[in-house]
Amino acid sequence: QVQLVESGGGLVQAGGSLRLSCAASGRAIGKFNKGWFRQAPGKEREFVAAISWSGSSTRYADSVEGRFTISRDNDENTVSLQMNSLKPEDTAIYYCAAGRLLGGPTPTQNEYSYWGQGTQVTVPS
Repeated sequence: QVQLVESGGGLVQAGGSLRLSCAASGRAIGKFNKGWFRQAPGKEREFVAAISWSGSSTRYADSVEGRFTISRDNDENTVSLQMNSLKPEDTAIYYCAAGRLLGGPTPTQNEYSYWGQGTQVTVPS
C-alpha cells in the first residue's frame, strides 16, 4: 500500500517563495523514484521536477530550472519542492508522484504508478 500526501500549498506574491512537501508511506517506498507535476485550469498536467530514490540525481522542466529545487529527506520517505522566484505562470495544482523505476528520474507521467491528491499553489499577477 503506497500513499502520497502533499502539503504546503498556498498563495504567495510573485517573486516570493513556497516549499511543498510530500509524505510517502508504503513498503519499500524509499526505493521509489519521486517527482512533482502540476496542472493549471484548462491545461494538461505537466512535469515539474523529479529525483532518483537515492537522491543522487535530479531533473527539472525548463520552465522551473534555476528557480525550483527538489530534495529528499533523510528518512527517505519525504520529498520536498522548494519554489523560489515564483511567477503567475506557476499557479496550478501540484501533485507528488512515485514510481518503482529502474532508471533515473523521468518526466514521463505514465512511468509513475502512485499519485497524491494535489495541493494548490496560487501566484496572483
